[in-house]
Amino acid sequence: MTRYHGRFCWYELMTSDTAAALAFYRAVIGWGHQDAGMPGMDYGLLKAGDTAVAGLMALPADACAAGAQPGWIGYVAVSDVDAVAAGFAADGGAVHRAPGDIPGVGRFAIVSDPQGAMLAIITEPEGATAERLQPMKPGHGSWHELLAPDWDAALSFYAPRFGWGKVQAIDMGPMGTYQLYGPNDEAIGGMMIRPEGFFGPPWTYYFAVDEIHAALDRVTANGGTLLNGPQEVPGGAWIIQALDPQGAMFALVAPPAAA
Repeated sequence: MTRYHGRFCWYELMTSDTAAALAFYRAVIGWGHQDAGMPGMDYGLLKAGDTAVAGLMALPADACAAGAQPGWIGYVAVSDVDAVAAGFAADGGAVHRAPGDIPGVGRFAIVSDPQGAMLAIITEPEGATAERLQPMKPGHGSWHELLAPDWDAALSFYAPRFGWGKVQAIDMGPMGTYQLYGPNDEAIGGMMIRPEGFFGPPWTYYFAVDEIHAALDRVTANGGTLLNGPQEVPGGAWIIQALDPQGAMFALVAPPAAA
């Protein structure tokens, strides 16, 4: 089993306007851009410095016609995509894209858990994963939050597939428990009960920035919409949650010293 099994290692934005989305995230997070050079496919790489950390592509026309909305999806590194995908299907989840190869990159599939939360799984070289695992470095993916009808059942489902365990439980008062989770007792995200009236995606992905208030100014100045924050969280980091101009939900996190 790869030592990075169970780590989020890639993020992908599917959107209705790739040029506008690129301009927004370039201004807000500072990402650079490079065409991936995939034959017959317009796929952009979003880069933090020299490191590609995420992908950008247009929502297919048939998906738009079916009502699909812009959004982010996270990729979890696994040792064997085919085996993990089969496990999702066998135990109440679903496989939305069967395992397939990306030439020169790895093998991936799109799956969802029994409560409908969708994500991607990928088997790729360890070196590619390691280069991106710099959680609080600006531009890198830093936190992975799941709002589920039953977070305990969700974590129990993911645990044998990704090696995730409970790390720390935070009492949120009337909102219930915010359960930190991750492999090897290392927190990589949190789970909690989906609040009543919340209509956003199950998964929210947090990207690191230097300073949260300046980042919020960039969000609003470039057509984004603040949903929550700025808020200090346990440990001292600061966060916001927002929508980009095309309606995709995302979040930003900054270190304590920068707040």
